[in-house]
Amino acid sequence: MSRHQSPRAVGHSASPPDIPAGGRGIEESAWRVWMRDLGRRQRRLREFLGLSQEQLARLAGVSQGALSRLETAKGLATPLLIILKINAVLARELRKLDPALVSTELRDAIELQAALSPSGDALGFKDLPLAQDDRIEELVRLYRGTPERHRAGLLSVVRAMALGLSKTLPLVLAVLIA
Repeated sequence: MSRHQSPRAVGHSASPPDIPAGGRGIEESAWRVWMRDLGRRQRRLREFLGLSQEQLARLAGVSQGALSRLETAKGLATPLLIILKINAVLARELRKLDPALVSTELRDAIELQAALSPSGDALGFKDLPLAQDDRIEELVRLYRGTPERHRAGLLSVVRAMALGLSKTLPLVLAVLIA
């Protein structure tokens, strides 16, 4: 943002301003505008959900002061972990609402955030399934973990096994049922 542009001229993107290598040259005003917009969005969502700062902070496991600083853009150095914790709670609470109350754009943003959130369930984040069946994910991992020169052989073995199982499984089931 040049010194002659207003904050409105910069736009309100969902990502922070570009940070040059080494962190120097960041225009503090552009960062302040971005953080102010983030804080305003957080506050609007919190109020839409009917949560006080104290309630949201408790649910997110952060201090009420940290949440207040984020919402008022006074905490320009707010750790990403605090932002992620707050976002996770807001997204979880928004998913509980009747879909008719939430705009399509917000619902899409919630789902995108869920897909991009860290995994491990430490902050309430859960891994998204990559395939309809966990076993397919395992097969893909096995295939990817096999050296490329052996992948054709692996596929041959899997095909032969699948063919053999498809022929013998009905016989085994018939014996078990009888």
